[in-house]
Amino acid sequence: MTDEQIARINELARKSKTVGLTDEERVEQANLRSEYLNTIRANMKAQLDSIKIKNPDGSITDVKKRHDAKYGK
Repeated sequence: MTDEQIARINELARKSKTVGLTDEERVEQANLRSEYLNTIRANMKAQLDSIKIKNPDGSITDVKKRHDAKYGK
């Protein structure tokens, strides 16, 4: 997601609170918000997948591998 897209989300949010949005702008806003949320989710998943746990025996386990083994993915 680019800075321009985030700026456009904010611009549309301000406009919706003051004068309202056209149908076209509502669709654009919904699409931008959806893309923003997808970006946030992907970043969060990548961050969680990179977490490692140090076990009491000193070994290190990837959370992703542990999750996949437990839930059969």
